[in-house]
Amino acid sequence: MSANETIIRIDGLTVRYGRKTAVDRVSLTVPRGAVYALLGRNGAGKSSLVRCLLGQQKPAAGAIELFGDDVWRHRAALMERVGVVSEEADAPPDMTVAALARFCARLYARWDSRLADARLRRFGIAAGTRFGDLSKGQKKEVALALATAMAPDLLILDDPTLGLDVVARKALFEEVIGELADRGITVLVTTHDLGGIEGLADRVGILKDGALVVDDDLEALKSRFRRIRYPAAVALDAGALHPASVRAWGGGAEAVVTNYDESTILTGAEVAPMSLEEIFIAVAGEGAEK
Repeated sequence: MSANETIIRIDGLTVRYGRKTAVDRVSLTVPRGAVYALLGRNGAGKSSLVRCLLGQQKPAAGAIELFGDDVWRHRAALMERVGVVSEEADAPPDMTVAALARFCARLYARWDSRLADARLRRFGIAAGTRFGDLSKGQKKEVALALATAMAPDLLILDDPTLGLDVVARKALFEEVIGELADRGITVLVTTHDLGGIEGLADRVGILKDGALVVDDDLEALKSRFRRIRYPAAVALDAGALHPASVRAWGGGAEAVVTNYDESTILTGAEVAPMSLEEIFIAVAGEGAEK
């Protein structure tokens, strides 16, 4: 694969359920080796987009390519190169972890048994344990160990930290996602753990009501968002700055602006940078502009 290869290309993706539009004309690209964080509140359209990305659901309109091939027409061949950890890890409850690993080994030509065993040992999961006897978090860890053992070129993680404790979440973000990105493996992750993904994501997309309202490099995104607090006597120049949200603050107001520039001079105002979580709340929260 070329270092400049586009691994994921989504063009005008639209998903409808009856009269409801779950995904509204979304377009985005993810290059090889990137960690793309797809964010959104519950019901924003993340899961529908992921199902289409995996060829599990045919969209109402638009196209999706993985590695340059249409995912709907070439799904069987493409899934050989894609590792998946779904939001709800599932497998036959009576199968042991070892039996699951043997089953997966027969499906993937690049299966790495040593990597699977090492991950399971690190997670403290015995190979002879029945899948049905595992906790929700342990099931997610088994799914992650199996997904990475197939040596994927693309790893898709749908809310992977759901059900994991603090230690397991840290291991997932720092050791697994970071390690894969360092090896040039592309990762697309949907998550509500914004603090954990902030230090790893290269690019961030935010879905709101099915529309992709943000699609930007993380550092560029953080450089242009600022929280500005100013007294009533100071007028915010709405023509120069674009507020994503404004609310009362003390005797004045607090605004989150989306196009801040370091050359901007705001006399009498307090300007502060924002975390990814704060930006997300400003863009997708209840008080955000539509």
